[in-house]
Amino acid sequence: MARLYADEQFPLIVVKLLRELGHNILTAQEVEQANQRIPDEEVLIFAIRDNRTVLTINRSDFVRLHNLQPKHTGIVVCTEDIDRQRCAMRINQAIIDAESLSNKLIRVNRPS
Repeated sequence: MARLYADEQFPLIVVKLLRELGHNILTAQEVEQANQRIPDEEVLIFAIRDNRTVLTINRSDFVRLHNLQPKHTGIVVCTEDIDRQRCAMRINQAIIDAESLSNKLIRVNRPS
């Protein structure tokens, strides 16, 4: 399964559900990078150095970063979804469908 890095805004319950699905996820809170106003560019650099794909609900900033720096270990941007189980399942499926996450921007949108 995927090696992911969840930024500080990403819902921790979704992290837990994705871990139950077998993903290796490190959170900003676990590496003491939460509540420090760390720039998104540094979040991406941290993920690249640790060979992880960024997992975020901060869509616009990370889409911009992908366009500026298309070589990275992957970025998964998600819309906020109050159905956390559905969100985790949709992320999981998007990761499976992508096969490789390297240099990819994957958009996971909640159903309308």
